[in-house]
Amino acid sequence: MSSEPLLKLSGIEKSFSGLKVLNGVNFELQEGEIIGLVGPNGSGKTSVINLISGVLRPEAGTIQFNGSEVQTLPSHTRVKAGINRSFQVPKCFVSMTVRENIEVAAHFSGHAGDTSAILSEIGLEHLADKSAGALTANQQKMLDLGRALATGPKLLLVDEIGAGLNPAELSGIATLLKGIAARGVSLIVVEHLMEFLNALTERVIVLSAGKIIFEGSLAAASRDAAVVTAFFGGAA
Repeated sequence: MSSEPLLKLSGIEKSFSGLKVLNGVNFELQEGEIIGLVGPNGSGKTSVINLISGVLRPEAGTIQFNGSEVQTLPSHTRVKAGINRSFQVPKCFVSMTVRENIEVAAHFSGHAGDTSAILSEIGLEHLADKSAGALTANQQKMLDLGRALATGPKLLLVDEIGAGLNPAELSGIATLLKGIAARGVSLIVVEHLMEFLNALTERVIVLSAGKIIFEGSLAAASRDAAVVTAFFGGAA
């Protein structure tokens, strides 16, 4: 494993209509590492994911991936380079079957993946020939994740996949994501469910009003005065 970070954000800034949503964001991610990205609503978490994946472009700063700057590249080029994501609201092709969704993602990324293995990994092999539009919301989340995996990512961005899942489902997702990381894939997981994150990683980054206010373990974050103020509006 290389000592150089797979991903490095330096001085990232982003504004919408004059409102700065990210201000001087800096962090690194190693190969095979999982980090949790947390913060109150509106803190800039999804904006970070959108900037890394190419949905948005920063006004200042650089995003280095695998040794090269990627902040000006379009999303499809970043996918082929090894960056992909899941969405809070799944972006499946609802008129296609589950299998076809996986196959299309693999084809357009140029990655020759094992469709059957991915379907098995995400627990949808028994629904392979069913229309994606007929899946439950949670099944569509898994399909969305499977489509990202079909592109062979080196970096996987996971945006609030735990919302609406029961404890058994959360445990299964945690096991799945840790297994993906064990293959050398790096993950950034945006999540509000702290117990779920605690099962995934010991490293979290806390955002508040577009700035990183804490980086470390969840246990340490819970005792940090700035984090407590950001979430609850009071002192520790």
